[in-house]
Amino acid sequence: MERREFVASLVAGGCAGMCVDLTLFPLDTIKTRLQSQQGFYKAGGFRGIYAGVPSAAVGSFPNAAAFFVTYDCTKSLLGAGGVLAAPHVAPVTHMLAASLGEIVACLIRVPTEVVKQRTQASPSFTTYHMLLATLREEGVRGLYRGYGSTVLREIPFSLVQFPLWEYLKTLWSLRQGHTLYSWQAAVCGAFAGAVAAFVTTPLDVAKTRIMLAKAGSTTASGNIPLVLYDVWKSRGLTGLFAGSIPRVTFISVGGFIFLGAYEKVRRTLL
Repeated sequence: MERREFVASLVAGGCAGMCVDLTLFPLDTIKTRLQSQQGFYKAGGFRGIYAGVPSAAVGSFPNAAAFFVTYDCTKSLLGAGGVLAAPHVAPVTHMLAASLGEIVACLIRVPTEVVKQRTQASPSFTTYHMLLATLREEGVRGLYRGYGSTVLREIPFSLVQFPLWEYLKTLWSLRQGHTLYSWQAAVCGAFAGAVAAFVTTPLDVAKTRIMLAKAGSTTASGNIPLVLYDVWKSRGLTGLFAGSIPRVTFISVGGFIFLGAYEKVRRTLL
């Protein structure tokens, strides 16, 4: 991968991530409160809808940049030769690249997500106070609580979203006989994102519960099957899909902005 392509992926990914996270933040707050154990209104309802936004602002550029640099580097390395360079194996290359991208990006995403979600569910606290409280009670390990569940949510999400996105783009460009415009790539991104978001909502519920749980509780230990079973037992299927509407809206509109902005900025830089 050339230096120019590397920089383009870094800047395009970072810009796209910031666009989405800051534009659609209220939807993310509503989703977190719907999924929290205490319930929507006790977690703040529609009050302080921008609680936790500084955490999202700080983390979104490096997080998205880390994902796209890893994704594009892995894609070009795997596609450079050998078995994975064949066109019919392209979805496997995209899946591996996206999974690796998520594992790397989560190193940045999880601490910002922990602070953000706790602030969203306790809007009387500021982001800074929540960060200090987390470090005081649980140390740096507390900031990485839910790393496993976040990776386990993101990998299936990427396994659905990215191969579907690449497939739809290929299909559409073959139909019209030339490469897609940025807005067309964005439409494909929105559709792929909506499908992936809905399918992975239960994993997102588990991640939110683990991050918001009191230190030392059984939920805080991060046992995903146990958390999902608890949710199923107390709230049934609706509990497992709590917040699916704001999540699907956030990710499909987000996918449109994110992947569209990414393609646009990348093409401009290249």
